[in-house]
Amino acid sequence: KVVAATARHSDGEEGFLPVLARRVLITESLPLPIRGPGQRTFEFASLRDAAKSTTLRHHSFSVQMASQPAWYAVLALPYLMEYPHECAEQVFNRLYANALARHIASSDPRVRRIFDQWRNTAALDSPLEKNPELKAVALAETPWVRDARSESEARRNVGILFDANRLDAETDRALQRLEELLLPEGAWPWFPGGPRNDFISLYIASGFGRLRQLGVEIPMEIPLRALARTDAWMQERYEELKEKKLLDRENLDATVGLYLYGRSLFLKDVPLPPSSLEARDYWLRQAREHWLKAGRQTQAHIALALNRFGNDVQPDALGTALAIVKSLKEHSRLDDEWGRFWEDEEMGWWWHRAPIETQALMIEMFQLVTRDTSAAEECRVWLLKQKQTRNWKSTKATADAVYAILLGGPSLLGSDALVQVELDSRNITPLPGSTLSDPKSAPEPGTGFYQVRIPAQEIRPEFATLTVRKTDPGIAWGSAYWQYFEDLAQVRPFAGSPLKLAKGVFTRINTRQGPRLQPVAGPVQVGDELLIRIELRVDRDMEFVHLKDLRGSGTEPVNVLSQYKFQDGLGYYESTRDTASHFFIESLPKGTYVFEYPLRVQHRGNFPTGVAEVQCLYAPEFNSHSESVALQVR
Repeated sequence: KVVAATARHSDGEEGFLPVLARRVLITESLPLPIRGPGQRTFEFASLRDAAKSTTLRHHSFSVQMASQPAWYAVLALPYLMEYPHECAEQVFNRLYANALARHIASSDPRVRRIFDQWRNTAALDSPLEKNPELKAVALAETPWVRDARSESEARRNVGILFDANRLDAETDRALQRLEELLLPEGAWPWFPGGPRNDFISLYIASGFGRLRQLGVEIPMEIPLRALARTDAWMQERYEELKEKKLLDRENLDATVGLYLYGRSLFLKDVPLPPSSLEARDYWLRQAREHWLKAGRQTQAHIALALNRFGNDVQPDALGTALAIVKSLKEHSRLDDEWGRFWEDEEMGWWWHRAPIETQALMIEMFQLVTRDTSAAEECRVWLLKQKQTRNWKSTKATADAVYAILLGGPSLLGSDALVQVELDSRNITPLPGSTLSDPKSAPEPGTGFYQVRIPAQEIRPEFATLTVRKTDPGIAWGSAYWQYFEDLAQVRPFAGSPLKLAKGVFTRINTRQGPRLQPVAGPVQVGDELLIRIELRVDRDMEFVHLKDLRGSGTEPVNVLSQYKFQDGLGYYESTRDTASHFFIESLPKGTYVFEYPLRVQHRGNFPTGVAEVQCLYAPEFNSHSESVALQVR
């Protein structure tokens, strides 16, 4: 709401100066993660202290909970199916999605009923389109409208995805297309008409083996035809090293690890030809001797391969596999919210450094080598937590993540227990199948998502204590949202979030040594140039993050053109509006970032500069805000 106030201009004349209202709507949230059967208590400290402010007015309080987020992996399957390109890798992933969907639908009749109940409901909306009332910016004002629509359209195809006749037809069509793309020598090109790509061939053949490992019924004739070329490829690499007399060197790399892993999936189907046994023994020996220097994904490939080849093929293969698993587990970190993960994440452009695919392989390694189901489940927690704040960005990452999550068996999708939430000993959990006055309050089939709203007049400080109870295994997450109106000068920074903001105001001063920045600690003058500095800290990777900084009404921006910027390894789009500067960050890796932009002081008076607010639009429960800095202009 814009109001008019009387002010004296710099020329001495009085006039009407438009200023912004001092009261603003603030949204604060408290994430509510829980894992496994048990109980956790959370404290919403700022809500408990609300009574200390005489100017604060409650607007709403709501609690959301996703009781069975493993279903979000199923909702990712349509993305694999609808990908438009005709390269061999994505044709295979369409086959992968259809075959896996058919397996899931037939594994439990309850699963199919869930898909039917999802049709024409908000369950199939993209997270970007959900909860508009809790977001600081409308989706239409962001650059991500098409991202939201694309994800929503893919999710709405989930009902069609599990149609039995369509599944059979699409599976047969993808199999036929893969057979057409297969070259005479038994390898696939990346795109039709191109040369053979041995890595793509190895990836597709391994994918067929993974499907069979999940219990999916799929014809295996096509991948078996590709094994001859794969064996020949590794044989050629061995002969080249032998010819150059380099066999005594360390020649283990990520591709060799993937070959040993993929080939081990078919040992009973097609034994290696006698001509390849010498090369096989060499590569296994290289893996057993040099695994310590390999990357984490390659180490997992080697552990799984040695476990399948066994001691009959390579001496102490099983012992080495167990040593690799033990080493990886010792170097991991276990967290109550995040599960099991590795802090030295191997981020990079190489395929063997992709974090989602690597974590999926960790799950397979624990599950199959040591039968450590507890460690595998802890790794699944991290994988699902990534889905909470961002997309699995590629077909390969999505396929691997879905595979790893479902490797524990269809029982992961079988539970319909709701997570219980209590506010000050008051149970607000809706009953399964209930139809409450607010449609959003009814539990969502499958995911067990529900939302409960409490009107402003019923909000009490005692609601700051939230108790969350879970009765079944697995991970669940939710959040509590508190919205209130407060005077800008009274807003305090919010620290109860993984996102943390700090805002500072500086004056640019010209000295003999050059321009200097000095923190504003007293009055400034009309015409001074100010620099707004916002420091953002985040403890996890996020996507679709919106940062908004309100501008003091006595100042005007120097940069008025919106533009895309890249600094300190972070790309973002900066948009200058009438009342605030907006920063749209599509991908925000964990770390610390600084945003700066200049302002010019235009009017005399006392002005609050406004608060800076940040929110992950994909998971709006992750938000934060700074305090407002007072500005006195003489």
